[in-house]
Amino acid sequence: MPPDLTALDWLSTAVVLAGPDRRLLTANAAAEHLFGLARERLAGRPWEEIFGDSPTLRTAFDEAERNRWFYACHGIGLHLPSGQTLAADVTVSPIQDDGEGFTLEFRPIDQRLKTTQEEERLRLQQAARELVRALAHEIKNPLGGIRGAAQLLQMELPDPALAEYTEVIILETDRLQRLLAGLLAAHQAPHPAPVNVHEILEHVRRLLLAEFPALRVERDYDASLPELTADRERLLQAILNIARNAAQATGGKGKVELRTRAARQVTLAKRRYRLALHVEIADDGPGIPEALRERIFYPLVSGREGGAGLGLAIAQDIVAQHHGVIEFDSRPGRTRFHLLLPLASGSPT
Repeated sequence: MPPDLTALDWLSTAVVLAGPDRRLLTANAAAEHLFGLARERLAGRPWEEIFGDSPTLRTAFDEAERNRWFYACHGIGLHLPSGQTLAADVTVSPIQDDGEGFTLEFRPIDQRLKTTQEEERLRLQQAARELVRALAHEIKNPLGGIRGAAQLLQMELPDPALAEYTEVIILETDRLQRLLAGLLAAHQAPHPAPVNVHEILEHVRRLLLAEFPALRVERDYDASLPELTADRERLLQAILNIARNAAQATGGKGKVELRTRAARQVTLAKRRYRLALHVEIADDGPGIPEALRERIFYPLVSGREGGAGLGLAIAQDIVAQHHGVIEFDSRPGRTRFHLLLPLASGSPT
């Protein structure tokens, strides 16, 4: 028999109870009003069927269950059976009395405000990337001149011992040129073709283990996923950038997880897709510092000493060119990056 939520009917906040299998049990009056569904219609249904298969909400369930503690996620999109999309802050809490089941509390936010905030964030990120690319173009040619002059000087030096200094100039110039090449390459248009995402992930896994022999890489693939239309080399670069960051966050000795799933009825870049690919890359490192989370996709922003701060910026550019999005959630000991890429044609929301 479903729990009695009479006491919670006095709350203005929407509250839903779910069982240990994450099937919904019942809801209070505010939830009935918010979702336009009677509590009897919620009972026994999987949460994905009511709210859409949100990777962020799935993470909230996982973390609440693993840590026996509440997990809050902000501004996630819920895709209701009515076809409407609702933006809300959601808190998932384990039921402490018997240790089984969950309480979900929903606080809706204005969708226009959420969209405006997302557009402003993307606009600022794009402006920052364009500025860096413009600077890269301006710096590229003088660097070539500096390198050429250093080589000529090296050949003319009377004392071979002085060549050590010109060698430093040449090596550092080469390093800057590689940095600029990474910035400029991300702007090139992709060349899409059918690709198998698991083949890409296996290639990434081999590269990680070659670079970090002490790393543990765990896989959890959905073998039923169809092929994705994408630029294989560029998608490989995006996933490798994120996975390498994850490996480096663990000091090369922790655990990185590669996971794939299908996501249904998702909205990506203002388009609604019936089916999307969800790639999750997780690590057990120290987490992303709070001060960096709003700027983590900006170029030249890095949480690692000596890092160039280009990996995530390039990855986001590549994923955006494939009409997808990158999301993340992070806490000490657990950071997850979620790549969502459309598998089916979409329609404007």
